[in-house]
Amino acid sequence: MSQAKSYAAFAGDKPLAPFTFDRRQPRPDDVAIEILYCGVCHSDLHFARNDWGMSRYPLVPGHEIVGRVTAVGDKVSRFKAGDMVGVGCMVDSCRTCAACKDGVEQYCLEGFTMTYGSDDRQDGTMTQGGYSDSIVVSEHFVLQMPDGIDLASAAPILCAGVTTYSPLKHHGVGKGHKVGVIGMGGLGHMGVKLAKALGAEVTLFTRSDAKVEEAKRNGADHVVVSSDQAQMDAVAETFDFMLDTVPVQHDLNPYLASLKYDGTHIIVGLLEPIEPAIEAFNLVFKRRVVAGSLIGGIAETEELLNLCADQGITCDIEMLDINKINEGFERMEKGDVRYRFVIDMATLKDTAA
Repeated sequence: MSQAKSYAAFAGDKPLAPFTFDRRQPRPDDVAIEILYCGVCHSDLHFARNDWGMSRYPLVPGHEIVGRVTAVGDKVSRFKAGDMVGVGCMVDSCRTCAACKDGVEQYCLEGFTMTYGSDDRQDGTMTQGGYSDSIVVSEHFVLQMPDGIDLASAAPILCAGVTTYSPLKHHGVGKGHKVGVIGMGGLGHMGVKLAKALGAEVTLFTRSDAKVEEAKRNGADHVVVSSDQAQMDAVAETFDFMLDTVPVQHDLNPYLASLKYDGTHIIVGLLEPIEPAIEAFNLVFKRRVVAGSLIGGIAETEELLNLCADQGITCDIEMLDINKINEGFERMEKGDVRYRFVIDMATLKDTAA
């Protein structure tokens, strides 16, 4: 075992606080990593506060991890000490089911092992995430960071980036398609950039006039203020795809009406019941589809990292001192970040546990 320093949640109604715990020694297929940066995802806040009723404590959040390899197990062939690597939302799966064999481990039929808050498949201990100075992960779930990529701003690509890229790629979005992106947060701004990179004409839907110029700076060809009925009417039956990144309940029907016949509305932000209900008329009379998508597989994530490196695509970030993580959570909850916090783990070195 080795001692890891971290910040952890100890109860849903308490702030995160310093925590020291044991990381396992590398197994034969393991990679030990010194964490340099970790993105702060809205899921971290949900888990810390037990919003989904599945959290166990103490819980170390963080699944947008970038770091340096410090040691590898005897059977590791892809990595060596000194390599720059990443770890995303999962650290294991059954590896034998149809989904795993197809390279979409996020849909593992037995359920993938989350980077934090899951039971390790071998020893049963609870996984702990990236708000810490180190992590040990099986080689299969470690990602090679491409040369030239900015390591700090690449961290959120491992979650926010691949969550938007995976459905765009799966549904074949490309040149000639018109894509609407709903919401201009951590997911939404990456959705705009990636849909553009794939060749689509992109329109950002936002309820805020203040986001219009921001959306255009991030590459949106057009912006629709969805609270303006005239603007919504003007884009009726216009889009091939809608990428819906909004994480709270909202009315899908106006956006469905903006899709062409055979259009697809892809949900990547909402994990709650759809309220208000979808009007079947909006689907049946235009053969439209409502779909969902979850993060991305390992090969797909590496593909995305290489695309971002080649095209200079980055996530817009604000660096965060880990000692201010609770302040960061409060600001994130208010939408007061453009668009993702990334923790500089160097700020953890002098933290007392």
